[in-house]
Amino acid sequence: MTKNKDLTEQLKGKYDKRNAIISIYAGAGGIDAQDWAEMLLQMYIKYIQKKEWKYKVIQIKPGKEAGLKNVTLIIEKPYSYGFLKNESGVHRLVRLSPFSANNLRHTSFALVEILPEFDDLKEVDIKPDDLRIEAYRASGPGGQYVNKTDSAVRITHLPTGLVAACQSERLQGGNKKRAMKLLYSKLYQYRLKDRKEEIGELRGQPTAVEWGSQIRSYVLHPYQMVKDHRTGIKSGNPKGVLDGKLDKFITAEIK
Repeated sequence: MTKNKDLTEQLKGKYDKRNAIISIYAGAGGIDAQDWAEMLLQMYIKYIQKKEWKYKVIQIKPGKEAGLKNVTLIIEKPYSYGFLKNESGVHRLVRLSPFSANNLRHTSFALVEILPEFDDLKEVDIKPDDLRIEAYRASGPGGQYVNKTDSAVRITHLPTGLVAACQSERLQGGNKKRAMKLLYSKLYQYRLKDRKEEIGELRGQPTAVEWGSQIRSYVLHPYQMVKDHRTGIKSGNPKGVLDGKLDKFITAEIK
């Protein structure tokens, strides 16, 4: 607790006190990349559970054969955005592919995006006519992350094309409320990017989910190593890192 408190005192960003929204997108690498996106989801869930923080997966799109195309979860804990914001960027995995008949080495990429949660944005005027709100049947795997539901809601902000969706609540009204919160966060990111011509503090890294853009590499073959390319922090225990032992990486990023 003391260690977390010491770190919290260093979180001085404007929105560091807010809840965090984590989105993970499979990038280059086909089925392996989708599997990698699910591995990253499990890594962050295990980290969150170790911290005893509350979280909820609010939207998920599974891959056709394995893994996830994308997923979004919200962490309901003050300062979780400040703790995790530097995890934003491309994460690279090198391993022997379980999907290759010849067990070949494969490199996969996934994009992690961390945003602060907003109930509303005073700086952004959202007009009802600018929104397209659709109900749909969620296609998630059910049980493990979120249940399938007929009350899922997708909101499109027509002027920007930004889309936010939620399928975690039983009632359509609850899904709409959470989707709107996600949309506000995306609009904040969009506004910041438009103003500064870069994501800056929110995303911090290039968004091309491919070779050369990674912030961290997780190598399982031919050697065992996780390396953060910004801080230089390394771990020879990638299994432990993937089991949620992220503290030394996150501490280095904050400091």
